Amino acid sequence: MPPKEKLVVIIGPTSVGKTALSLTLAKRFHGEIISGDSMQVYRQMDIGTAKASEEEQRIVPHYMIDILEPDEEFSVAHFQAEASRLITEINQRGNIPFIVGGTGLYIQSVTHRYEFSEASQDSELRDRLQRLADLEGSEVLHKRLADFDPITAERLHPNDTKRLIRAIEIYEKTGMRMSDHQNRAATSPFDLVMIGLTMDRAKLYERINHRVDLMIEAGLIEEVRQLLDKGYDPALVSMQGLGYKELIPYLYGEITLEKAVNDIKQRTRHFAKRQLSWFRRMEEIQWFDLTDPNDYPQVIATITELLEGKFHQTPNI
Repeated sequence: MPPKEKLVVIIGPTSVGKTALSLTLAKRFHGEIISGDSMQVYRQMDIGTAKASEEEQRIVPHYMIDILEPDEEFSVAHFQAEASRLITEINQRGNIPFIVGGTGLYIQSVTHRYEFSEASQDSELRDRLQRLADLEGSEVLHKRLADFDPITAERLHPNDTKRLIRAIEIYEKTGMRMSDHQNRAATSPFDLVMIGLTMDRAKLYERINHRVDLMIEAGLIEEVRQLLDKGYDPALVSMQGLGYKELIPYLYGEITLEKAVNDIKQRTRHFAKRQLSWFRRMEEIQWFDLTDPNDYPQVIATITELLEGKFHQTPNI
């Protein structure tokens, strides 16, 4: 039986410090980084998605970044297929793949080989649900989904109309919930290490607020303006991303900049809370608290020792 492919996963809520840690560890263990963020696949959306900088991408190879235009289709099944291919290629080069990100479903679809529903599409049902969302808001779809599939409803944002419709469609067509369809392996097929980063909630929220301020200073408003000027529909899944959705009404003159920025901060804090709820259900994660900066060197040393023991590989110090 061939040896299992190696895989390291670094997850945690937004702003907790995943990028910095992943660069340090990937350099030490001949690593290559696969972005596990569902928004970083889109080109022209750099500031709001907090992509690794060009300099950081030169330090360590990065994948699943800038592979699609904002109006192109992308799904967890697409991510699963591409990430699985990359994991094999990186292992074949003798390196270690690191999946780094905060989209729990995307990452777990790879680590535990989810099998996704092939339920046929019903265009009439989709049109009817879309009209309902247009008339009453996508929140009505979210509430409807929560009635029969609270697990899927918890992971989907109330404004993610496209995925809400798909989840309802699967139930209407098959009588089964999307969460039932997403069968997963009991154990991971990989030689897997899952590292979870956490932090005192008050400090995490402070970091989130600061990051949003930095994004505004870095030109996020102009980034969103350029996307609109190029004709990208505000209803696109990509344009519903954190930082983009809230600035659109400001650019249309409907709200003040202060309200838009406060909305970004609030929505991002809520998102971080949902991320942590999802991650807490993933039993394989080994958690590390980054609340105290003085503990960081010891965290690095502990994880380095963990990976060295797991993969029998001497790190580059």
